[in-house]
Amino acid sequence: MFGNDADFLLTIHRTHASELQADAAADRLARALPRRHPRGWLSRRTHTGRAVDTRR
Repeated sequence: MFGNDADFLLTIHRTHASELQADAAADRLARALPRRHPRGWLSRRTHTGRAVDTRR
């Protein structure tokens, strides 16, 4: 399949480089999308920043 070791190493390098580029593109896309807010029981939004109601 490969004529010599140089062709084999070049193929491995290109494959690894394309995998790294795909990972970088996926990371950029993940950073570009807005983050979903955490949801609690029955998919209701949880308000983690709100203090506990102490009037009860």
